[in-house]
Amino acid sequence: MKQAIEIVEAHGFEIVHAIVDSMWLRKPGSTREEYEDVCEELRDRLNLPISFEGRYKWIVFLNSKVDRQAAVLNRYYGVFEDKTLKVRGIELRKHDTPRIVQRCQDKMLKVFSKASDSQEFHELVPEALKVLIEHVSMVRQDKIPIEDLVVVKSLSKKPGEYTNLVPQAIAARQIQREGGSVHGGQSISYVLTFDKSSIENNRARPSQLLDESTPYDKLWYEDLLVSSAANLLMPFGLDKVQIKHLLHDG
Repeated sequence: MKQAIEIVEAHGFEIVHAIVDSMWLRKPGSTREEYEDVCEELRDRLNLPISFEGRYKWIVFLNSKVDRQAAVLNRYYGVFEDKTLKVRGIELRKHDTPRIVQRCQDKMLKVFSKASDSQEFHELVPEALKVLIEHVSMVRQDKIPIEDLVVVKSLSKKPGEYTNLVPQAIAARQIQREGGSVHGGQSISYVLTFDKSSIENNRARPSQLLDESTPYDKLWYEDLLVSSAANLLMPFGLDKVQIKHLLHDG
């Protein structure tokens, strides 16, 4: 890495961020050819299989959810000059995220993709928050198709071996009671339900047993939407608590 840094800096570039297989460079007024020249020298001198992917209009590198001061190697989102989005490590890219959350985050990112620089990005935050408000409102008003609320999680062991009943274990046991077969390592699809009786065994329902009358846990899904928005906006001073206040005030 030291040699790579020396080559990059010799070309007048600053390293903004770097992970095992990627580097993000910055040099005001630079051309595409200059980036490609750096890549060529890195390949020739260091035998690195590196190529130029594109120029970003802007990119946001996200910190850890646990420690806001700690950078995470592979959590970011950005927009190339051709307006193509690239995201890593957020809900939109995770297979276990409900469609409603993926769709909300995707629409928020599409709002931000209209920005050409950091100032325009900040100016678009209110518009992106409107997207969140719309999706939260749909959750509150029972306007979400039940299939868009499905969560997918893997069983780390047999359903009967769980002492703490996590949702996927609850759903798996229901599948077994209906005569189905489940095993450790299997992915279980389910919806978090609202159970007035507060019986833990009814907190999740497998997708095989869902219908449009299934009462879902609105507060849980609302919190998930807010968390996904906070993941995008925390670098700009908006965390979950502040976003919830905005929703309440709205």
